[in-house]
Amino acid sequence: MREVAVVTTGFFDGVHLGHRHVLETVVSSARQRGEEAIVVSFWPHPRTVLQQDAREFRLLTSLEEKKALLLSCGIDRVEVLPFTREFSALKAEEYLQLLQERYGASLVVMGYDNRIGSDRKTATEIYSPALSIQVVDECDSGRGGEAISSTQIRRALEAGEVERANAMLGYVYALYGVVVAGNRLGRTIGFPTANMQLYEPLKLVPFNGVYAVEAEVLGKVFRGMCNIGTRPTVGGTARTIETHILDFDEDIYGLPLRLRLLRRVRDERKFSSLEALKEQLVQDREQCR
Repeated sequence: MREVAVVTTGFFDGVHLGHRHVLETVVSSARQRGEEAIVVSFWPHPRTVLQQDAREFRLLTSLEEKKALLLSCGIDRVEVLPFTREFSALKAEEYLQLLQERYGASLVVMGYDNRIGSDRKTATEIYSPALSIQVVDECDSGRGGEAISSTQIRRALEAGEVERANAMLGYVYALYGVVVAGNRLGRTIGFPTANMQLYEPLKLVPFNGVYAVEAEVLGKVFRGMCNIGTRPTVGGTARTIETHILDFDEDIYGLPLRLRLLRRVRDERKFSSLEALKEQLVQDREQCR
């Protein structure tokens, strides 16, 4: 007997609370029907392939982060289709036929504003006698009824509003990368930092400033303070992600580091001297602690 499944499809960048509203319906429907719950997603993002603001566009989650988040919601299987120009030409009904033939879709769950196919059809505009389509109403953020979307979360992070972004995500936004060598200036003023290079180059880095973070390294979690910016006090120009990990003094060059951004402490600014910078860092450290 051919396997059948309840399927939802989309890019699911961030796997935020709005997405989770849809995912809950997929999982509950699959359990009721005794079927598999499947997410069919894409990579890379359509905007990078179709060159819609591709230079400026940034992601909330890497592919691996997205898969892990989807599975944590109870989804049984995540399938990733390569997004190409040829794939983007599929019309809505053609794409639904693909979902049925390749994944055994018996029911497709769509968000209220989902549009699929090159003809950008909503659920109410699609004619598909071979399978059922269920529409899930919007999930708002509790902030005046504003619907949660990946775009709204990107805007919040681009403004440095990590607490607002976290509220819409339903979890704490994180940056994940490897510790690389810096100029070691922080060590000379008593604030050694771990300089991070992101694993996903298109990951969205929040607006410049100092952030209270949780730093996960060597299998443990520490408090920390992270500076995102160009280090204007020492004449820096390149944007960096540097973290002073509290109560920590280990050599972690070349090791993975995950930063969860809890709160924005202040703007990045240029100080008159290294001593003035150090005095401010002492205050920042106490706030982050």
